[in-house]
Parts: sequence; structure tokens; C-alpha cells
Amino acid sequence: MAHRSHCGGTPPDGSKRQRFPASQLYQTEAAAKLDFGAGGFASALKLCAERHGDSRAQLHRVLNQAGHAIGRSSIYSWWRGAQSPRDVKAMRAIAFIERRYGLGEGELRRLLPYQRRGYYGHQLPGLTASERRRISSHLPEDFNDRPVTEQDQIISWVRTVILGGSTPYRRYQRNAQSFAYAVGFSAEACDTSMPYSLKPKKFEPHFTVGVDRVPAPAALDAEMADLLRFKASEITPLRLNRSGVWGEASVQQRAAHIGLLFGALTAHPDGPAKGLGVPLEKISFAMLAHPGIWAWYLQWRRARRGFLTLWEADMLLLGGALTREPTGWLRQSPHLAGRMPEVPNIITREDVSRAQADWEAYCDQACAKLCAWASDVKRVAKIHRDPFEAILPVLESDTPVQVYARIPAEVLRTLPDRRRYPVAAAEATRSCLMLKLGLHTGLRQRNLRELRASKRGAKPTPMTQLESLRCGELGWDEDKNGWTIRIPAAAFKNGRSSYFADRPYILRLPDTGGLYTHIELYLAKHRAVLLSTASDPGTLFVKTVKRLTTKDASYDSTTFYMAWREVVQRYGVFNPYTGKGAIKGLLPHGPHNVRDILATHILKRTGSFEQAGYAIQDTAATVARHYSRFLPGDKAAFISRLLETDWATP
Repeated sequence: MAHRSHCGGTPPDGSKRQRFPASQLYQTEAAAKLDFGAGGFASALKLCAERHGDSRAQLHRVLNQAGHAIGRSSIYSWWRGAQSPRDVKAMRAIAFIERRYGLGEGELRRLLPYQRRGYYGHQLPGLTASERRRISSHLPEDFNDRPVTEQDQIISWVRTVILGGSTPYRRYQRNAQSFAYAVGFSAEACDTSMPYSLKPKKFEPHFTVGVDRVPAPAALDAEMADLLRFKASEITPLRLNRSGVWGEASVQQRAAHIGLLFGALTAHPDGPAKGLGVPLEKISFAMLAHPGIWAWYLQWRRARRGFLTLWEADMLLLGGALTREPTGWLRQSPHLAGRMPEVPNIITREDVSRAQADWEAYCDQACAKLCAWASDVKRVAKIHRDPFEAILPVLESDTPVQVYARIPAEVLRTLPDRRRYPVAAAEATRSCLMLKLGLHTGLRQRNLRELRASKRGAKPTPMTQLESLRCGELGWDEDKNGWTIRIPAAAFKNGRSSYFADRPYILRLPDTGGLYTHIELYLAKHRAVLLSTASDPGTLFVKTVKRLTTKDASYDSTTFYMAWREVVQRYGVFNPYTGKGAIKGLLPHGPHNVRDILATHILKRTGSFEQAGYAIQDTAATVARHYSRFLPGDKAAFISRLLETDWATP
């Protein structure tokens, strides 16, 4: 084997030293088969250099002769393991070292203790600081050296596939969210624990809605409060009739959907939303008893989207339910007739007079019309998006769970050194646990993000207390000798379904892939790093607390969705320009898609919709309707596997 001359000693194999030009690259079979073990980047660098006769000084000279201006002190720091290469210039030098020693591309770089997904030395003129930060982390290290046309192509790919979305529905969503028109309701209005009243309450709401919503006036906010308490109270209010009860999730969903409708009515006709232009102070729930308002809303939705969907049919059915005899809330609220406004070309003065004269007949007419329109919309509705599109490469495999498990495996493969990069290591461990627990349990987003945690040896929270908190807990179970998740049925969206039968959900997690080790390390070390100086919300997953911007360490539905999506963007989506990412063809998505993956995996293994429902705490009918992608070809393949043995034996 050829070796470079170096100061002192002899080559490892005792052969005579031979001198080669400084630019000579070592292309030897032995170099390509080196086993670096668990020594890390510094040990691998020293091993390669020593096997080829390079000292630190010689390696420094060779790098500088090849045009890589790396300081002598930097080489020495890499050699000792005191520092690691991180910027673009250093990465180019490491790529040269890999070629020099005949290693595979990235073989040394993968051993770095903290591999960032991108490097912020890229030249990205014309972009804002936020855009540069988001795009730069997905660019190849040699981005600045590539032609301008290729740079534009890479940036376009990152924007459409990773950040913005490449499907028509995602583009529609992005455009729809670029301007505000929705009406937001106060936290007091959405507090269903307050008693119901037949009269509108007078209070000054304290709004907690986001900046993308227009606060509702006090009168409209009080009407929403009465509706939500009517539908969500445990006992039907006195002198009223009710059909069905809204849970917490339904309350939030209905409030948001009605807020969108009112927002469209109040938006300026010449503005981006092209609304109806009704003054906000005139908006009332009484308008929902007039079919003309719904007719305008259907046309407005169709003009924005290009077609109607089942969402519009569901809204029409909501309007029908509000006006239906004898259980409709609007029909049982005749005092709202006094709040019916005149709307040019839609609600005339005669309409207002008829509503005030005979409110019940007015609601009956509206109910019949809305239910008929809902049937019409269902007949012409189109599917506006494929809910499985983002995860198709996973669902089309024979073992979807195993394929998706490559993402947490990729997180662990690039796990930073906890001692040198405590925050990055804590974030990576949190990301890994999010995905692993999602795959093991199939829990909905809310149940997963509100899951509490107790350290090993701590006394578990009583189930009655968890039921009052409407959340679950991860803790160590001495009897089961493992980490166990306990969630009362009341904490689930479908807690009254036949799946639970009023019994709690209890699952002992399997210790696969070092799951127990990661849980214990996260609870003992990483979680405290993420919390920093913030108060502990008690949940298992907490946000990374930043002193200047973070006020609350707990996740809400939006931030938890974005955290999951960022993990998929960073570790899951395969980037053809960087070669990073675990799954080709995967698109960014949220935690709810894991339920689709888990249900489809069980179906492909067992062919049973009932067992797939067991995996995601739901019924077989719900799985068949919403969660599974079990195509005729999959069904035929399943039966073929069952019969294969019988056919092979005469």
C-alpha cells in the first residue's frame, strides 16, 4: 500500500515510505472498506490520515494546495475533536478529504456530531430573511457553485414541494390564507361550561383569536356563546329541545366554520376576498334563517374554489339543523328575529317583516330549502383533494409502517451530540418520540399533544383526575414492567363509540428501537433543556422556549401540526439535490396521516377493517370510510397470499 511521507514513525504496515505529488488522491480498496466503528468524526479522520501517512501538518498543506483555505488551528481542532466542520467552506474541504482517501461520498460527513440540514452561507439575493432561512436549510452545500439556472430550479423545487405545496389544493390553501376575512369569537363565547340563557348576554369579550380574524362584536359573540352552550351542555336546557351534543372538537370546528361564513358576508366586495360587504355590526345569526344568504354563500364558495365540495353540503345541513322543528336552536330563539338586517338584493324589508311576524314558519321554510340544496350539492360535489396524496409512497408499499419508520430512524442517525449541542439534541429526540408514539398508538393529534408525562418511579395520576382533565398520561407501570399510556374514554373525540364502551385506553409500549431509552433520556434531560426557564405545562411534548418570543411552552393544534410537518420536511422528504431525506416521493403532512398509515398497514397484513379500527381507536365503518387505502388490487393480493400455500400443495 502506498503511503505519504510524514514526520516520525513508519507506516502502519511497516512498508517503505513513498513520496507522491501533493495533489495525489488515494483510491485504494482498503480505504473504501475502513470500519470507523463508534469513534466519531475525529477518530475516523485520524484513522484515514494515519493509514495513508498524512500528519496534521501535511493534511493542512495538501488542503491549501488544492484551494481549500482551512487554517492550521481548524485542522488541529478537528483532529482533537474539540470542534467540527460546519460551514460551507469546511464541508468542501471534507469532501476533498473523502476523495483523497478513496472514501464514499459523505462517509466522513455523516459522522459529524451535529449535521445541519443546510448551511446559511448561500447567496440568495432578492429574498427576505425569513425566506432565506427556510429555503437555505434545504439547499445543497455546493449551491453557490452551480449555474444560475440550476439554482433557480432548486429554489423552485424547495418552494413548491417542501415549503409551499405542489398540488392545486395546496396552492388554493396558500392563496386563501394570504388575506384575512374570517370573524373570530372570544374565548368566553367558546367556554361551554357557562350556563345557557334564553336571552343574549351582555359582556365585553376578551378576544384570544389570532391576527387573521376580525373580532366579532359583543352582540354576535353573545349569540355564538348561547348556541355553543345549547349544543354542548351536559343536560338539555329547560323548555328547549335538542338533538345531539357537540363535543369540544365539534365546538371549535363549528365556531371556525360559522366564522368563515360571517367573514365572507362582511368582507369588502372590492377586496381580495370579494365578499358581500355587510357591516360587521349588522351581522346576526338570524341571517342564517334566510335561504338567500346561503344561496349567495354557495355561489361565493364556488367562485373561489371552482366547484362545490361536501364541505358546502355539510354547512347547509348545519343550517337545516339550526332551523329544524322542534330541535333547532334558531327556531327556538324567536328573539333573534329582531336582529334580522336588510341586505340589498338578498334580504328585503318584506322578508324582515315576515320573519318578525311568524318566526317558526320562516324557519320551517328555510329548513326545507337548505336540506334540498344539501342533497343537490352532494350530487354535484367534487373531491377537492386526495387525503392520501402526501403519503402515497408509504401507503403503496407492502409494509407502510416499516417504510414510515425510516423517518425516526433518520432522526436518530443524525442525532447531535447532547453534550455539545443540548438544544438540537433535545429537539431531535422530541421529533423522534413524536413520530414513534404516533406510529405505536395511532392517537389523534389532540390526544398526542395533550399527553402528560410522569418520570419513572413517580406515582401515576388517578384515572378520575385524568378524566376531569380530559387527557392521558405516559408513565412507568411496575405491574406491566414497561412504559404505559393511559387515556380515559372521555378524552377521545369518539369517546362514546362502541370501541371504548366507557372503558379507558391502556397500552404498554413495546421497547423496540431503543424506545424506552429515548423516553427516559428525554424525560430526565432533554425536556428540561427545551423548557429552559419557562413554567412546566405538564405535557410530554413541549416547545423549545426562547426567552424573547416564547410565552407558553405547551403546543396548540397549529404549532403541533407545524412541528410535525417540519420534522417530515427535514428528515422525511427525499431531496434529490442534497440526497437527504428518508422516503422518495413523500410530501409534507401532519400527524393525522399517521392514522391512515397505521390503518392501511393493518389492512394489508390482516384484511380486517375491524382490526384496523383497533389500531386507531375507531370502528370498522369509520376506517372503511375515512382512513384506509385498501384498493381492489390490495384485496386480491391479500387473498392470493392466503391461497398460495394451498395452490402449491396438490
